[in-house]
Amino acid sequence: MKMHRRGTSIVPLRSTLLAALLLALPLAAVAQSTPASSGSTAPMDMSAMPGMDHAGMHGMAMPATAGSTAKPATKAPVKKAKRPHATATPTPSSAGAHDTSGMDRGSTPGMSHSPTPAAPAPSGHAMPGMTMGPMQGGRAPADARSGDYSDGIAASPAHELHMHGSAPAGMLLVDRLEAFHGRDGNGQSWEAEGWYGNDADKLWLRSEGERSNGRLEDGEVEMLWNHAVAAFWSTQLGVRHDFGGSPQREWAAFGVQGLAPYWFEVEATAYVGPSGRTAARLRADYELLFTQRLILQPEFEMNLHGRSDPARGIGSGLSDAKLGLRLRYEIRREFAPYIGVVWTRRFGATADFARADHQVALDRQWVAGVRIRF
Repeated sequence: MKMHRRGTSIVPLRSTLLAALLLALPLAAVAQSTPASSGSTAPMDMSAMPGMDHAGMHGMAMPATAGSTAKPATKAPVKKAKRPHATATPTPSSAGAHDTSGMDRGSTPGMSHSPTPAAPAPSGHAMPGMTMGPMQGGRAPADARSGDYSDGIAASPAHELHMHGSAPAGMLLVDRLEAFHGRDGNGQSWEAEGWYGNDADKLWLRSEGERSNGRLEDGEVEMLWNHAVAAFWSTQLGVRHDFGGSPQREWAAFGVQGLAPYWFEVEATAYVGPSGRTAARLRADYELLFTQRLILQPEFEMNLHGRSDPARGIGSGLSDAKLGLRLRYEIRREFAPYIGVVWTRRFGATADFARADHQVALDRQWVAGVRIRF
């Protein structure tokens, strides 16, 4: 009896399961063939996304999902979204940030591309996602700056000054006004120079000489036209006049002066006089600053003559040379007392003339004086 009831209960259960399985198969097939809403390969409506420029993204489709059995979407014309200001030129954001012309299209599967003409790159720079409008035009606002940026402020009197280099100026420097003591005796000497003009052309005056034993031993004055030919260098052309206890002499003078490398001030002048007289002078000096006020100034000078002038005690060739060291203290830039020592050496016939006049060929002099600038 038990075996009979067990067999009769199993048969209806198997029949029920088989019928349910047959009903579920059509439903599964229909669900598999229907495209899902979240994993679909339908093209996205890019025009619905605000803040993006979609001019260079025509025909772009999202790749299909791994579990989908539908065929890839075919190329279809995509309608451009209507924009209220379509007449504006391509902006930097659309040309630079969203332009995919430089991408390797073959390396992205499932993405379709259509050629897009490249827009010219603007001269300025813009942040991605920002739309730059055309340059501002029209009239300036009422509160804009004035045309000359003065904002109504009256001009200064300094605006009427001449440009640099065109305004004339002058200077007078008494480089040496000193007393000396040497083997030949005591005395006083001077050296001064001054100019008036502009940076290009100046009238230049120079004078030097000495007084000893109560009388003027030697003196000279030069008047030169100074013309700038390069930075820190100029040519000079003019005349020189010698005066003193000896016969006076006149010379035509021409030379150069300027600032040599390592800040050496250099003067080189040639002279031509009547009766075939010629002469030349070379001078150089340097300023060594121990402090801003305490300055040591070495100076070297030598003179040459083409022919002898016994009336003035000058021989031909290298006539004399001087080396001086002066230490000054600038109380002000315009006033500086100094002390120093000067060696004078006479050569050749000039030394013979000096000995005949009871002077020495080599003399050392102690000096003290003042330097004044006006």
